Amino acid sequence: MVHQYKNNGYNIVLDVNSGSVHVVDELVYDAIALLNEGKTQEEAAQELKRTYQEAEITEALEECSQLTEAGVLFSEDIYENAIIDYKARKTVVKALCLHIAHDCNLACRYCFAEEGEYHGRRALMSYEVGKKALDFLIANSGARRNLEVDFFGGEPLMNWQVVKDLVKYGREQEKLHDKKFRFTLTTNGVLLNDEIMEFCNKEMANVVLSIDGRKEVHDFMRPFRKGAGSYDLVMPKFKKFAESRNQQKYYVRGTFTHHNLDFSNDVLHLAEEGFEQISVEPVVAPESEEYAIRKEDIPRILEEYDKLAAEMVKREKEGRGFTFFHYMLDLSGGPCVYKRLSGCGSGTEYLAVTPWGDLYPCHQFVGIEKYLMGNVDEGITKPEIVDEFKCCNVYTKEKCRNCFAKFYCSGGCAANSYNFHGTIQDAYDIGCELQRKRVECAIMIKAALADNE
Repeated sequence: MVHQYKNNGYNIVLDVNSGSVHVVDELVYDAIALLNEGKTQEEAAQELKRTYQEAEITEALEECSQLTEAGVLFSEDIYENAIIDYKARKTVVKALCLHIAHDCNLACRYCFAEEGEYHGRRALMSYEVGKKALDFLIANSGARRNLEVDFFGGEPLMNWQVVKDLVKYGREQEKLHDKKFRFTLTTNGVLLNDEIMEFCNKEMANVVLSIDGRKEVHDFMRPFRKGAGSYDLVMPKFKKFAESRNQQKYYVRGTFTHHNLDFSNDVLHLAEEGFEQISVEPVVAPESEEYAIRKEDIPRILEEYDKLAAEMVKREKEGRGFTFFHYMLDLSGGPCVYKRLSGCGSGTEYLAVTPWGDLYPCHQFVGIEKYLMGNVDEGITKPEIVDEFKCCNVYTKEKCRNCFAKFYCSGGCAANSYNFHGTIQDAYDIGCELQRKRVECAIMIKAALADNE
């Protein structure tokens, strides 16, 4: 499978199965397009004669032949059989999302967690439940040494003492079981203070700081429950925190909606404020919500991604670069084959734990009774849910089979598929369109910066 596109003055050819990227001239670009249609070299040469010189055509087609023989153009798909091995192998749990607080001190308009309640009741995780969750992770991690635990909410800082106690317990267990915990935290910043920052800098491998961008955008979507905005309170804290971590091992994470389709300005606002690790992602919501992204918004959003990508290339060349999460693409190695085929590992390697110890495939399935997998006392009592997620991959989803981005998005978010189609074996269509554009922009940035070296 070959995907071709033009972006920011570059003619880009992606050989999907090998992951090879070629930046080519107009002639080679047109030649590959004809060959991709199934034309023979002779047929392609005849058509190209209408525009190009014969000697140049011969050279271009020879180049295409060499790339094909090298396995980096029109390569075969060697991965489909690999997924059979993945389905058969015994999976281990390697990561937990601990819902340390089903409560929040903000009332974000787009919150899928319903101000932290997750279709249920407000609650804080007890130390005892959290301890059992870490014990469950250790017991179900097999020979895997490196384990991950994300403190999530609601707002986890509303249960800060338990966070600290669980980190301490985890560190004690590391020595006993030859494991290594990688702790992370997601926070809205309202309760952030120097003591918490100091602890996080010592113990948290990564911290996600929730802020949507410009003050008017952030305050509209992320107010306190009485309506006041939270930007002025959290922005100074986040700037201080990012600096205290030397602009590493964190990212500011925002959400854009129908109300700020010019979201590239929010990304650039965060960059201007000094943040170097940035993620601003599209809201996922049903069309009935006034802030939801609609099909008619897509052309504007695609333009914004192009605009942002071009600006990032410019800034990088000027020495003012920053990292945008959705444009992070490793073209030389990338994730392992199983990750490329089946995604984040939700429901198999990655689980969410509620404050009372229930297990779900991920934080976005919490509260959906159908996907209650078990609890920290009994473990996984519905292994059929694990099997369902193991069988969810880019080859079982019809929308993914012929998509050039399938090995980068790995089939997309299972929760989004379920929420929009009632099955994890489908894909969220708007999300797919935006993902494809992000992959194109990420590759273009790589090409542009390589061209500058």
